[in-house]
Amino acid sequence: MHDFWNQIVFGNPVKRYFFVAIAILLSILLKRILSRFIAGILYRLVQRMAKGVDKNSFVNLVIAPLETFLVMLFTIVAIDKLHFPDELNSDIYEVSVKTIIHSVARIVLIASFFWLLLRIIDFIALLLEWKANVTNDRRDNQFVLFFRDFFKVILVIIGTLMILGYGFGLEVSNVWTGLGIAGAALALATKESIENLIASFIIFFDKPFAVGDILKVNNISGTVEKIGLRSTRIRTDLKTYVTVPNKQMVDSIVDNLTLRTQRKAELRLQIGLNTSSTVIYQFLDGVKKILDKSIIESPSVFLNDIAGNALLINIDYFTPAFSLAEFNQIKQQVNMEIWQLMEELKIEVAGANTDIRVTNTAPGN
Repeated sequence: MHDFWNQIVFGNPVKRYFFVAIAILLSILLKRILSRFIAGILYRLVQRMAKGVDKNSFVNLVIAPLETFLVMLFTIVAIDKLHFPDELNSDIYEVSVKTIIHSVARIVLIASFFWLLLRIIDFIALLLEWKANVTNDRRDNQFVLFFRDFFKVILVIIGTLMILGYGFGLEVSNVWTGLGIAGAALALATKESIENLIASFIIFFDKPFAVGDILKVNNISGTVEKIGLRSTRIRTDLKTYVTVPNKQMVDSIVDNLTLRTQRKAELRLQIGLNTSSTVIYQFLDGVKKILDKSIIESPSVFLNDIAGNALLINIDYFTPAFSLAEFNQIKQQVNMEIWQLMEELKIEVAGANTDIRVTNTAPGN
């Protein structure tokens, strides 16, 4: 039995293979317990930053990448104790199998580690968003989402460089040099994308609008649903989903309808010229009384012009910044009361009584 454990197979004794297999098996069996234990420690550290953080949310975010990272770490450490057999160390396209296996192991380990970091970034963003919900400023929420995406991009770039350096054996300094040489061409090729990225920073620091605001820009009206690194997504009044580059959002005139303090209603009437001046005065006074309501501000009623075929009367007023449905209800009520007043005063709209007669005369008559 002792000779069996010491028997050399592919350059290693059997007992060493056994210990490596046991270590890998234990890491697989205990990965959930170890991951939850480490996640619990991380949660206690995070809980000091903000009370009331949901533990399950944190654990669910980090448990999967943490399990993968721990299994890969223990597997690589265990396999590293084995001597790579010379019989298997052949070359594939001038690269040894040993080098390929080591590179794959490093790539998987680095990828799982940065996957864990990305999930931690997601949780930190979740924590900051939870804090932002306490405030009344919705811009804080979008600010959190923006920098979550930004730092995740930075982590992906760093992770990619580490994979190129430790996984493929490339000199990172040479990679940076290559990027510097290609930077000019890349900048020209991605000029618009870079402009949109810079515009996204301008949006978040200047804060002309935020998610949930109703905007009117470039003949597009709708609600902002997301502000990304490259573009802004707007749900239009027709319920379509429009993507507007951030550069256009910065360069164009943006009307933030959410920030308005009042809504304006306009009514233009064309009254027949046969209406007496006495009736016109009565009508103007009656409209002013109709507009004398607590929810109506700065009313304006006047005879604007006397045209060739009608008397032009302008009626303008403002209301508080109600919702569109509430505003339309008030506007409808005012219009109906004005129409009833016109019926009482027997005021006719210009052109309402125009008669058109067609006479058919036979040729020669």
